[in-house]
Amino acid sequence: MSLHATIRVPGRDLDLELSVAHGRTLALLGANGAGKSTALASIAGLLHPDSGEIVLGDRILFSSNGSGTWVPPHARGVALLAQEARLFPHLSVTDNVAFGPRSSGMSRREARARAAHWLAEVDASDLAERKPSALSGGQAQRVAIARALATEPELLLLDEPLSALDVEAAPTIRQLLRRVLRGRTTVVVTHDILDAVLLADDVSVLEAGSVVEQGPTSRVLSRPTSAFAARIAGLNLVRGRSDDTGSATAVTTPDGLRVEGLAEEPLPAGDPAVAVFSPSSVGVYRETPHGSPRNTVQATVTDLEPHGHQVRVHTAYLSADVTPAAVAELGLAIGTTVVLTVKASEVAVYAA
Repeated sequence: MSLHATIRVPGRDLDLELSVAHGRTLALLGANGAGKSTALASIAGLLHPDSGEIVLGDRILFSSNGSGTWVPPHARGVALLAQEARLFPHLSVTDNVAFGPRSSGMSRREARARAAHWLAEVDASDLAERKPSALSGGQAQRVAIARALATEPELLLLDEPLSALDVEAAPTIRQLLRRVLRGRTTVVVTHDILDAVLLADDVSVLEAGSVVEQGPTSRVLSRPTSAFAARIAGLNLVRGRSDDTGSATAVTTPDGLRVEGLAEEPLPAGDPAVAVFSPSSVGVYRETPHGSPRNTVQATVTDLEPHGHQVRVHTAYLSADVTPAAVAELGLAIGTTVVLTVKASEVAVYAA
């Protein structure tokens, strides 16, 4: 089933529109407080929006038009998988998974058969007779996934399903989700770029309760137009207006920072635009180098963050990746004044 939702909750500064095509997975990205969980709660029926409309397939689940429509959570055909597994502690794993089908009127025998099927699907058949207290975090999340799918929902909602797992369990569960979500209409809230890349066909970026960017995952993460998408993709993003007064297309910010780069197509002067480039393409110096690349910015180091085998140097404007040896050689520390450079050929400029 496809999903189309227009949700307005002024008390939580939420005013957004989302669409998910049948069989596709949409990732909701955004900083804490952007409205992601509020959107999920509204779709699941746990929160009553002030206005808008939520349509799943050909069924209206909520509408503020006319006399109003409100379908209660249990009748929506929607399953919500939260950060914590939240299994019933007094029930066995099998009975936890069978709970949804039983609640919908299925016989005990049929419900337990369905539970066995979904436990097998998530590689948890050997846990069938255990109680939740005997499960690890990863095992409990496997069971929670089986419980959600056993209701055969028309729409699956995942609210940061991997955030409560340890680093050893998360990759396995992520691959499991990648397999069982294929062909299912799903909305997943996440802060992890791997979740977006491996699980989602499309991405919507929320800021202050509104969608500021959306599209196929590969495009949004490779050509972001929002600060959050750029940050989660590990890219520098400079937002401003296009400026074609130089020999190359450039973006100029309100405070005067100008970054030149390459544009795939002409941009009218003065239109909103962004310049995007990798921290690995940024050079760090203590003084302006001779024959420096086209873009040069003087800045102050605000943080030094381990980043794989390198160190990410943060400033108010840009970030750069350098080796630990370079940090020592340059004497970098928080508060150090540096000169950042990047070649125009490393910068992509496009409309915002």
